Amino acid sequence: MPGTLEATPLNAVHRSMGARMVDFGGWDMPVQYTGIIDEHHTVRRAVGLFDVSHMGEIEIAGPQAFDLVNYATMSAVSKMALGQAQYSALLYEHGGFVDDILIYKVAADRYFLCVNASNQAKDYEHIVAVHAATGFDAQVDFASRRYAQLAIQGPKAGATAQKLTPVDLSPIKYYRFADGEFAGIPARIARTGYTGEDCFEVFFEPSHAERLWKEILDAGAEFGIKPCGLGARNTLRLEAAMALYGHEIDATITPLEAGLARNVDMSKDFHGKAALEKQAKVGVTRRLAGFEMVERGIARDGYEISIAGSPAGWVTSGSPSPTLGKNIGLCYLPADKAAPGQTIHVSVRNQPVAAAVCTTPFYKRAK
Repeated sequence: MPGTLEATPLNAVHRSMGARMVDFGGWDMPVQYTGIIDEHHTVRRAVGLFDVSHMGEIEIAGPQAFDLVNYATMSAVSKMALGQAQYSALLYEHGGFVDDILIYKVAADRYFLCVNASNQAKDYEHIVAVHAATGFDAQVDFASRRYAQLAIQGPKAGATAQKLTPVDLSPIKYYRFADGEFAGIPARIARTGYTGEDCFEVFFEPSHAERLWKEILDAGAEFGIKPCGLGARNTLRLEAAMALYGHEIDATITPLEAGLARNVDMSKDFHGKAALEKQAKVGVTRRLAGFEMVERGIARDGYEISIAGSPAGWVTSGSPSPTLGKNIGLCYLPADKAAPGQTIHVSVRNQPVAAAVCTTPFYKRAK
């Protein structure tokens, strides 16, 4: 019925474990269990388990699957090896983001896309429209209902996951994956994540979700594993300066403005390329930058930023950093004012509070 939230296969489990639930883009999701700071430290120091089954999946297969994926996305798909994942994006004709996505190359003629939960229907429709316009010989399948996804994140993620699979996880490098058995069922095991820590994400058939959730928690018990919610996921990804759709990127922002030019393959033809070429030629007028608060105050999403008393930009994400003990954030600033060391002022409760532009990521794990 209207207003009803979507739910993952683990919704009842989260509630039974006392999770605080929130509306997250139309999904009823856990924001925290023991507390955001506690869960954040657990991931940085040991291992945490996240239910990310709200994420969407789209499968593209057929003789010209590569051609369709290559044209529909901005990244260098031609350089992908089998078993590799790649950060990419779907762009509008004007160069703004439809969504940022992960591409998994399953076979020469088969690709698996993981997309943001609130954008999955829009992403599918966008790809279908590009498919219709290009006529490539490929099939586009909206596959979200066939997959649940759990994210094991932290220094002990590998040790936890290895207990549950005969697949040797040690050779799987960052942004690589393997298909095999996990807890006795077929699964896709990917070394990808959204926290800045070592990571494994497992895709599998939703009917097994409750059992796998329990088995992963049991496997990680010796390492101090805890279930974690979206609150810690957000503070972790902010410390790692990872973009969040609707904050750092959206339909009005281009990859060049968002600091993602390295992820764009300008040597190929792709949907939205002409707009990026034009923008690259004239230069961007704004850039995404990281900052640390110098004076006491917490910058929150949407707060206004000024430089020398004049309006200059806005905060896209802001929060205390549990790991660093500082108040940090990401923001858009004029391109010529976005260099590290630049003094800015964030409007906190209508008062200008000093901050300084700094390099990102704020946190980078030791290898």
